[in-house]
Amino acid sequence: MYRLYIGNKNYSSWSLRPWLLMRALSIPFAEAVVPLDQGSSWQKFRAFSPSGRVPCLHDGDTVVWDSLGIVEYLAERHAGVWPEAGEARTWARCAACEMHSGFRVLRDRCSMNCGVRVDLEEIGAPLRADIARIDELWTQGLSRFGGPFLSGDRFTAADAFFAPVVSRVQTYGLPLSAAAASYAGRLLGHPAMQEWYRAALQEPWRLDDHEAEVTAVGRIREDVRA
Repeated sequence: MYRLYIGNKNYSSWSLRPWLLMRALSIPFAEAVVPLDQGSSWQKFRAFSPSGRVPCLHDGDTVVWDSLGIVEYLAERHAGVWPEAGEARTWARCAACEMHSGFRVLRDRCSMNCGVRVDLEEIGAPLRADIARIDELWTQGLSRFGGPFLSGDRFTAADAFFAPVVSRVQTYGLPLSAAAASYAGRLLGHPAMQEWYRAALQEPWRLDDHEAEVTAVGRIREDVRA
């Protein structure tokens, strides 16, 4: 059986992607949560991950690191990771790769913290540009392939890659068009997403550096963690 190493569910946006995909597609795996440390976790994570980062997938003696590497590894072994239709598959891969390598301002300004609700002090032009591009991508995928997911009627890796953004929409109340906001609500309500979210709220760990990232950009209106 696969073994998937992940960080704290409240903070680790990269871990959410393969975890959610595997849950949504009913791909069996053993979960190994390795809590993040204050500052760098590199040395601890090097015990199971060549990059010193999470997520990392172990399949027997095979070690697969990086969320995109894991997704492509799974796609070679399981149906449904990407859409079957060629046009939808190409679009989904491009959208996922853009998310994987881009949207730096969104990542820096709105770090993942599932359990709080934040009023941002401001949404400057660079952040608005990232939000607008995400809105454009989501709206394009939904209209082009018919929804309710980004590349058609089934959950695929494209949805998994944007799941951390959907979490940020909930945390920071990011402004979206009606179609994009509706998609965000659907993904937040997905049973696998709800499973992750419930577990995140129950985690006992609080890391000052991660908490400070939130308070640096806005006011915490509500903390719903246990």
